[in-house]
Amino acid sequence: MLIKTLVLGNGQSRKHLKIVNDYTIFGCNAIHRDLKVDYLICCDKRMVKEAMSCNSFPIYTRARWYKDFQHKNVLPFPDLPYKGKLREDDPFHWGSGPYAVLMAAMYGQDVIMAGFDLYSEDKKVNNIYKNTANYATSDKHAIDPRYWIHQIAMVFQYFPHINFTVLNNDGWTLPNSWHFDNVLLDKIPEIL
Repeated sequence: MLIKTLVLGNGQSRKHLKIVNDYTIFGCNAIHRDLKVDYLICCDKRMVKEAMSCNSFPIYTRARWYKDFQHKNVLPFPDLPYKGKLREDDPFHWGSGPYAVLMAAMYGQDVIMAGFDLYSEDKKVNNIYKNTANYATSDKHAIDPRYWIHQIAMVFQYFPHINFTVLNNDGWTLPNSWHFDNVLLDKIPEIL
């Protein structure tokens, strides 16, 4: 039986998602508080430190500082599959979500994505870990998703042999730049 690849962002759309099937899971930042993942992706040094103190799975972070941690489970992100001229193409400006999608694509199996909400309905932080350690409070403005949208679109483009299924709530639409033949939008289920 083929185990599927699941990438979990921390958007509120995945708040009630129960995972009952076998997946290779790539998760972002504080997801380790609630779920065992196979690969944890942390662009933030504070999140790496938090994860190191309570987990034994591989923690991936920025190449320019992974050696600062001197920990066997902290590893550098892989190189991007392309060289771009835009600021959002600079590896240092990639976020945890786009890196998680990239690493899942490099894993070589079709990818299911959940928790990549991108937009906030009320222009405030749209993260299930808001108001917790190492996260913004719920009264802060949401992060502009333009870089994430561009970066994930680049992954879709550079991995045309991988099928990506983006799960989200009814009414959520794919960004225009995500319309590739290998990308499908589907409703997020309660059980996956």
